Amino acid sequence: MADGHTGSTLHEVIVVGAGFSGLAMAYTLRRRGVSDFVVLEKADSLGGTWRENTYPGAACDVPSHLYSFSFEPNPRWSRAFSPQPEIRAYLERTADRHDLRRHIRFGAKVTAARFDDATHTWTVSLADGSTLRARSLVLGNGALHVPSTPEIEGLGDFAGRTFHSAAWDHTYDLTGRRVAVIGTGASAIQIVPAIASRVAKLHLFQRSAAWVMPRDDRAITALEQRMFEAVPALQRAVRASIYWRLEARVLAFAVEPRLLQAAEPLVLRHLRAQVADPTLRAKLTPSYRMGCKRILLSNDYFPAVARPNVELVTDPIARVTRDGVVTRDGVARPVDAIVLSTGFRVADYLTPIAITGARGRDLQSTWRTSPGAHLGITVSGFPNLFLLMGPNTGLGHNSMVFMIEAQARYAAQCITGLREMRAASLDVRPEVQAAFNEGLQRRLARSVWASGCASWYLDAQGRNATIWPGFTWEYWLETRRVRFADYALTRLDRVAETVA
Repeated sequence: MADGHTGSTLHEVIVVGAGFSGLAMAYTLRRRGVSDFVVLEKADSLGGTWRENTYPGAACDVPSHLYSFSFEPNPRWSRAFSPQPEIRAYLERTADRHDLRRHIRFGAKVTAARFDDATHTWTVSLADGSTLRARSLVLGNGALHVPSTPEIEGLGDFAGRTFHSAAWDHTYDLTGRRVAVIGTGASAIQIVPAIASRVAKLHLFQRSAAWVMPRDDRAITALEQRMFEAVPALQRAVRASIYWRLEARVLAFAVEPRLLQAAEPLVLRHLRAQVADPTLRAKLTPSYRMGCKRILLSNDYFPAVARPNVELVTDPIARVTRDGVVTRDGVARPVDAIVLSTGFRVADYLTPIAITGARGRDLQSTWRTSPGAHLGITVSGFPNLFLLMGPNTGLGHNSMVFMIEAQARYAAQCITGLREMRAASLDVRPEVQAAFNEGLQRRLARSVWASGCASWYLDAQGRNATIWPGFTWEYWLETRRVRFADYALTRLDRVAETVA
């Protein structure tokens, strides 16, 4: 394998990102006999989302035994829902156990990728000015790495500390401080319970209440861990049972949303049991159908919000001053720190990379109205480009790791298919991509995600370009075998050069 540092050698594959997606891709390529590939990672360590999100209380909301690779079971998970340090350590261990680290180039921030029509290769540009080239390009950089910063008047003038949940400032001690937390999404419901007992005052700014269900979390005993280690089939059985239990939720999300409506009173009972104050309870009661936005899991969020030193603020923020936050009702709340728990620019996750496909086609312009891809993996007009966690492959009910493995397998089949058919490139036919996405949107129109709320699942046009509208086993079946008839192939002997 060439070292790839000069960009003079043509690799078979370049993979961007060394989180769950990038590691799954690297493992799958190796399994299929592809060794000439490099994984470009912008940071100095791997982990992706689980490297970036180190805020207090950070943990996964998918059970540990399912939120892991099928090829790398971990019998030593300490809890039913894993904390962030444990997940990151798991990814580090996976890279070492499967000898993937030697393929990773750290400190390699990708700024652009351009397809060459003459050679049918991709040239990838890095922030340090160097370039690398490859026959195929896999983007495994994920959607949860571009923080969404709200446009609030005066936010930049605040004299205290301001940081996003995905860029937590661990040098700043919140103990005894007055803190504003803006946002009440998936990260906030973990942050608030983790810091509420040690701050002097916490102002929690809520735009809309979330549906919060109890989280069935517990410590996994040492005996259970030893049993999983001694009898791997037992852990596989537990994983399978979790998978099918979560998979059944699709019936309520996408097949018959009225089932979720019937479950709403049960979830509200959780709120009533934990919040005695009827005024506060009313503020915490959602005004939209359960499931329309992401359902959150927590046992300690409501008790934390009900603490005497915590104020739930539902009046919209008007502006930020040098020393605090002012709401539209004119109330000024002095604070020492502002935590932006405002999520990520999911629809714009590829924005930091300028991607130019065949005949100078720009991906951002192509996706300006709404992102779209065939199976969420390939995009017409962008030959030999493969997306992991691409459009409409997100989940509201099950483990994304399952989806990532299916996508990595599909992309690897395409890549090895090029070699086997002596083809230079493959490009999904536009009519195939269009038919696939039309079918997706028809299914999504009948789902709970189309029940009328405004969520990060929707793009600027109100189109759901995020969620997979069905069972994950359906996706697994659709991606199990590549239909090469869905692609326009270019023969290798018609282009200027071959893989070195």
